[in-house]
Amino acid sequence: MPNKIRRKIRKRPRKPNARIRIVARAKLPTRFGPFEILGIEGRSASESAVALVHGRVRSGKPLVRIHSQCLTGDVLASERCDCRAQLELSLRRIAASPAGILLYLPQEGRGIGLMNKLRAYELQDSGMDTVQANEELGFAADSRDYAFSAAALKLLGVRSVRLLSNNPDKVQQLENAGIRVVERVPCRPRTSLVSRTYMETKRTKMGHLLDSL
Repeated sequence: MPNKIRRKIRKRPRKPNARIRIVARAKLPTRFGPFEILGIEGRSASESAVALVHGRVRSGKPLVRIHSQCLTGDVLASERCDCRAQLELSLRRIAASPAGILLYLPQEGRGIGLMNKLRAYELQDSGMDTVQANEELGFAADSRDYAFSAAALKLLGVRSVRLLSNNPDKVQQLENAGIRVVERVPCRPRTSLVSRTYMETKRTKMGHLLDSL
C-alpha cells in the first residue's frame, strides 16, 4: 500500500481589511429620527458593534457617541446609572446634527459582563461604590478598550470626530488609536437623585468631567 502523504494546507493570509467588516446594513426609523443601522464585526466575538449612522459622516467632523451596552439602564430603565439618559440624549443630538454616529458596544458593566455587573450591584447594596465593587470582584474600575471603536470609525471613513462624552480616558484612547477628537461635547442629560452617588463616584474616582451634580 502506498504511504499516506500528509498534505499541509496553507491558510490564506488575511487581507488587512478583513480584520473588520460590515456584515449587515438597513434603514432604522426611530422616534429620534431616521438612521441607518450597521452591524460591524472583527476577528472575535468581543469585537462587534452596532453603528447608527445619520447623514454623510465621511465629510466634515461628525458628532459621535461611543456607548457601552447597559441592559439594566438602556432596556430596563434602571436609575442606578445615567446610561439610558445618555443614550437618548445622544440619539436626539446626533439626529439633529448634519452628520453623526452612535456606536453601541457589548461592554456591559464597563467591560466586566452582565453577571459580574449584577454581582457588583449586590456589593453596592452592602455599601460599596461602583469602583470598590468592581475591584472587590478582581476587575479594574474600568476595563473598556476603545481600539475596536477606533477601527470601526475608520471603516466608516471617519478620522476626526466631535465626541459626546464626559470620559477623558475615552478621548485619550481614541486619539492614541488614530482618531482625532477635535471637540469633546459634554453628555449631561437630566438624571435622577438615585443616580447622583454613582455619578459622584465617576467624577471623583474615575476623573469624569462632571462639574455640577
